[in-house]
Amino acid sequence: MAPHDLRRPFKRPAISDQQRRRDLSLLRQKQNRLDAQRRARCLASSVLSFQSEPKSPSQEQSHFELELELEIEPDAEEHQGPATTYDVRQASKLRGTEARRWFAKQLMLPEWMIDVPPNLNTDWYVFARPAGKRCFVVSSNGTTVSRLRNGILLHRFPSALPNGARINNVSRSSQSYCILDCIFHEPDQTYYVIDMVCWAGFSLYECTAEFRFFWLNSKLVEVGVCDTPSTFHKYRFATVPVYNCDQEGLQTAYIGPVPYIKDGLLFYNKHAHYETGNTPLALVWKDENCSEYVIDTDSKGQVPNQQQLVLELQDDGRLATSDDPSVIFGWLNEDFIQKTGLHAGNLLRFAVNDGGLSFVDGKLEKADLQYLGQSNRARAFADSYSKVMFQYIVRHSPLKIEHLFASIGPLGDGDIANHDVEMAA
Repeated sequence: MAPHDLRRPFKRPAISDQQRRRDLSLLRQKQNRLDAQRRARCLASSVLSFQSEPKSPSQEQSHFELELELEIEPDAEEHQGPATTYDVRQASKLRGTEARRWFAKQLMLPEWMIDVPPNLNTDWYVFARPAGKRCFVVSSNGTTVSRLRNGILLHRFPSALPNGARINNVSRSSQSYCILDCIFHEPDQTYYVIDMVCWAGFSLYECTAEFRFFWLNSKLVEVGVCDTPSTFHKYRFATVPVYNCDQEGLQTAYIGPVPYIKDGLLFYNKHAHYETGNTPLALVWKDENCSEYVIDTDSKGQVPNQQQLVLELQDDGRLATSDDPSVIFGWLNEDFIQKTGLHAGNLLRFAVNDGGLSFVDGKLEKADLQYLGQSNRARAFADSYSKVMFQYIVRHSPLKIEHLFASIGPLGDGDIANHDVEMAA
């Protein structure tokens, strides 16, 4: 397929293998039965004890006081990639790039929507994604800690989460911990909870999104996590309204009012488990009407004339995405690598030249790239293939909201603009 020959009819056909990978992900869920309880304990302990920043002697003391008293067996565990093959004791000693990669791999990272999945109106949820900092929030041993996807500490505070604050006459087991997947929204200082990984020591890794969302809403209300902040509950928590992705649900998520700044739409497959790393069972989509930033900006906040992407340099000089398995965009010859002082594992920034990206049967065939330099050192991963694809098609032939509605059913002219929507309770 020529780089710019991406025009499709209103209900556009697939241009990638995203659905095939989605089917494989659902199949893996049935075949691979992970030790979910052990995995949750490992993550909870890592959030509290992860050494991502230098500490003074007094801070070190409080640091060890907050560690979970969990015995994690070092036996082998199934993982998605080398960045997650450490147990908690090894992970707590990681530094720099390795530390950022390990921690980022613990989150469920949505792919970018390249094609509209089949059965969108029956098998998927949709909600407006809050703009902000993606993070894990863990409560245990009388304290609550939030960490960004690169492992950096965001906040340490008391909360109403299980075992999340030191309250007189309240005694809980050290095994009673909670892990929430959140977005911290700066304007109103609120943690918007988008998923639940563990509640009061009960792991939800192998539960479907349908169950996790039900559990999330009922449990947070039950313990008063969404109540007004107080002495023992420093930050506000809130849920996001989640809808079945039918005509009404999609329309409400797209144009309905929410108490936060929108940054696109998130789609979750109802049958999806909490799968760490990149997954096609969760998708992100955005346009100018529901996000301030649709096309990636440079370090100055400006939209560059050429699309830019970040790839990882491998041992043999290949340039790979963060996917597992990775997608190869090209090679750097040995002379260039030696001349520039690059090493395997470096994250490199490239611009897409006029030759663009060429695809055959939904797979990358050729990429015309120009080397710009190394990426920001704080970055943990290369771009995913779906992100590169989304950024490419949004510049040439974007996947529009009309395509999403067309996959669900007929929509009358002007329905999106003229329909008044109230946010569901």
